[in-house]
Amino acid sequence: MTAHAELVCATAFSFLEGASHAAELVEQAGALGLAGLGVADRNTVAGVVRAHEAARKAGVRLLVGARLGFVDGTPDVVAYPVDRAGWGRLTRLLTLGKRRAKKGECVLTRADLAGHAAGLLGIAMAPEGLAELREMLGGRLWLAARRLHGGDDAGHLAALAAAGRAARVGLLATGDVLYHHPGRRPLADVMTCIRLGTTIERAGLALAPHGERHLKPPGEMARLFRAYPEAVAASLEIMERVGFSLDQLAYEYPDEPVPPGRTADEHLAHLTWEGAAQRYPAGVPARVRATIAKELAMIARLAYARYFLTVHDIVRFARGRGILCQGRGSAANSAVCFALGITAVDPTEIDLLFERFVSAERREPPDIDVDFEHERREEVIQYLYTRYGPDRAAIAATVIHYRPKMAIREVGRVMGLSEDTTAILSSQSWGSHSDAGELWSPERLAEVGLSDDAPALARTLALARELIGFPRHLSQHVGGFVLTRGPLVETVPVGPAAMADRFFIEWDKDDIDTLGIMKVDVLALGMLTCIRRAFADLRARGFPIADLADVPREDPAVYRMLSRGDSVGVFQVESRAQMNMLPRLRPARFYDLVIEVAIVRPGPIQGDMVHPYLRRRQGKERVHFPSPDPAHGPADELERVLGKTLGVPLFQEQAMRIAIEAAKFTPEEANALRRAMATFRHVGTINTFFDKMVGGMVARGYDAEFAERCFRQIEGFGTYGFPESHAASFAHLVYVSAWLKCHHPAAFAA
Repeated sequence: MTAHAELVCATAFSFLEGASHAAELVEQAGALGLAGLGVADRNTVAGVVRAHEAARKAGVRLLVGARLGFVDGTPDVVAYPVDRAGWGRLTRLLTLGKRRAKKGECVLTRADLAGHAAGLLGIAMAPEGLAELREMLGGRLWLAARRLHGGDDAGHLAALAAAGRAARVGLLATGDVLYHHPGRRPLADVMTCIRLGTTIERAGLALAPHGERHLKPPGEMARLFRAYPEAVAASLEIMERVGFSLDQLAYEYPDEPVPPGRTADEHLAHLTWEGAAQRYPAGVPARVRATIAKELAMIARLAYARYFLTVHDIVRFARGRGILCQGRGSAANSAVCFALGITAVDPTEIDLLFERFVSAERREPPDIDVDFEHERREEVIQYLYTRYGPDRAAIAATVIHYRPKMAIREVGRVMGLSEDTTAILSSQSWGSHSDAGELWSPERLAEVGLSDDAPALARTLALARELIGFPRHLSQHVGGFVLTRGPLVETVPVGPAAMADRFFIEWDKDDIDTLGIMKVDVLALGMLTCIRRAFADLRARGFPIADLADVPREDPAVYRMLSRGDSVGVFQVESRAQMNMLPRLRPARFYDLVIEVAIVRPGPIQGDMVHPYLRRRQGKERVHFPSPDPAHGPADELERVLGKTLGVPLFQEQAMRIAIEAAKFTPEEANALRRAMATFRHVGTINTFFDKMVGGMVARGYDAEFAERCFRQIEGFGTYGFPESHAASFAHLVYVSAWLKCHHPAAFAA
């Protein structure tokens, strides 16, 4: 039986060229029985992590590389690193090309490839310049052979074979793939027109003459290249020679924050206990001491000390400049972070389990976001570039996807719809790609005088729906910094952002999560500027307040003001919806503000969590915690999870705990559920957990109706839920800004 691997394949991250998602290509490769798949997008590795993740799940052998395009007439070369060092040279090469060009472009020459060729295996996409490439890459070069289906394939392949023999370069059979299935050819044509700024009617010879650039089974490739069986076999030889996988990208935290003579764990412990003594001048409470000791032990076991030290170093710099800041995120509201001054949320005020954020089972890096005054964040960003250098510090990417409005505008233009029609369709568009099935229904079209009975309109709508969710281009994250011990440019390409003196990598937050790479979010918050100015005014008038933690705690007058709905100007609770909620919720302590921040969100509202919580809080409904069959678990297992919120799941962490405790999800499955709730890329996948969760709960004795209601509430988080850890940090700023408004309205208003 013939074996074959397709090694020239573009994903959707060859923007407006590749017409299939990485996961679609990987799954199709497995279904067709291919021996492996090579993913190489044009001058980028932006899509390789998604392909890697899909290949790991599907059990498909994957090669990751890039298709290099040159400005000096050299034909494209698909480059695959044979080892970790080769990967580093490839990402350095792409970084070089990107730094020469404006954002989104790459300028490379053959000489650049020559300087980075060690450890790279190449596939030349045309025979021109083959001898020079052979001299550069030696025996690590092949010549791509593709059937053009143009009437003279035999002559074309014979010419390629002759060119290969002359340069001592073997042929490689390939489909030069742009999509996983022939049915994607129309979308590929539309993408070509968008890229070229033309219409289907005017595109002419710019469009592909056939729909053959899809994955094909090994038997079909053997038939197409029956005169050159060595070209089919070459794919297997290449697979054997490439030993690199993204699993080899072991992340290393920066060393800078660790002084000579101390280990990272020793230094973190020293700073933590020193900070705790300052936070609690009358003595660190026994409960806090025990919590700190437990957290430090877990941080040491997972080797995360350098992460916490790196965040502390950034906060220390800001405080040294008088820049107000506040940490939040999954690991921020811990006793260690409170002692380090990263957050002002006292862990005695809120019971957040550290294990929810830093988990041995999840093996994901912790997550701490730090908000800085919006007018002074740039000082912090430039400090990071200065401290680590542009080769070791860069901002994560954000992938801009096609959403309904953009998709219908661009596809409508390509398909020749009038601007009036496109504008009407755009006005009927909303939401994200998860809404594609509901878009442009016959009923909604009829309301605006259109009908999908018209063939041109029906075709346009079908293509627009298909395009929704495809990546359009990369942008930079609002402030997610990746910092490394060694050169970051040997892990991922780093290119210039549109703003001067800014650099960003090609991977987004999901990608770096997948690879276990640390990210610190350096974010901007206008309310911190307001608070810092108010504090400065108070100090000038003799009030000794310099930091968020200096504000008196649990002031009844503040809660009385908020319970009246008097919250104009107060952080997070000044919207009309929040003003209506405050008198109903009547916050009387800090945790009530945590709930207030989280409850007026689309997730809890759509999950029907708001009214049950309010009824229970007001004593109009009994607080009840369903329990499993006694043979399957303790009666209070859900009370432990939902006790603080009166039996109603309001936070993402609670959703995860319900899945683990009541449905017996593994930590890995619960983490997948978390990502489905929280991540644009996974939107629409949360329903895949329905059978697992509801079935798991029913099997353990929970009522089926209750289990389904739990899942529907959790499903609401897929729209927009709020982690308890983030809500706690925001609640602290609610309290501080409300305290200023209540007691010092002139300073607050000014």
